[in-house]
Amino acid sequence: MTYDVLGPGALDYLPCQYGTSKLTFRGPQRELKDPYVAFLGGTQTFGKFIERPYPLRVEHLTGVTSVNFGQMNAGLDVFASDPVVLGAARGARITVLEVLGAGNLSNRLYSVHPRRNDRFLRTTPDLEKLYPEVDFSQFNFTQHVLSDLHQRDSHRFATVRRSLQRSWLRRMRQLIATLGGQVVLLRIGDDLRDQTWPTGRGFGPVLVSDAMIEGVRGAVSAVVDVPLNPNDRTASCEGMIVSPLEEDAAKTVAPPSVHAAVAQALLPVLDRLM
Repeated sequence: MTYDVLGPGALDYLPCQYGTSKLTFRGPQRELKDPYVAFLGGTQTFGKFIERPYPLRVEHLTGVTSVNFGQMNAGLDVFASDPVVLGAARGARITVLEVLGAGNLSNRLYSVHPRRNDRFLRTTPDLEKLYPEVDFSQFNFTQHVLSDLHQRDSHRFATVRRSLQRSWLRRMRQLIATLGGQVVLLRIGDDLRDQTWPTGRGFGPVLVSDAMIEGVRGAVSAVVDVPLNPNDRTASCEGMIVSPLEEDAAKTVAPPSVHAAVAQALLPVLDRLM
């Protein structure tokens, strides 16, 4: 992960590293000393533009150290391949695992960057055969690829969706088993992009359906769902720390009200499991 140079009034994410991991995490850096709660996830866990993301709010509510391992635009691959993060999660009293989308992971149709999972690297012959008219060299990001494929032909895209969802289920089960211990699965937002590919502020994990969540429920200690209310969907940057040039990007992430709701939803579950 890279961090932009801080401008006047920009939010300082206090970037830090743990052990020999090549990843950079949001600080403040915490001592990995029992008891602590490990938070694994993507942009929402990291808390882009958010002064007090939900891992920090949970720490303030519980008094138990929270370690934020969130990565911007992460998929499952980045955590499954990092022994430092996996070791830290196994040492945690509880691991809160944000449900990540099915698009940002390597699969039988295409591969992604091992650390920056939103980066599209290359296709496989299966995808080229399915969409022979597409020049895949024009794409750098998975979201652009998937949006284009859906717009071209929703029927063929159904094959892509099924393949990604099968890969997600397999990899999620593997990751949960590797983490061990008590894992709380956290889904933020709605199942908006399972059957379609809408635009707008949805926040829900891409192409992850309710059935997929049920498919892994038995492997975790708890599942916490935090749906959106109508106010969360409005394109507002209220409460965020953003520059004028960042406003469009800020409208694609969950606002502070969602982080507050997540922390409150997690609190009774963590109290019970502690």
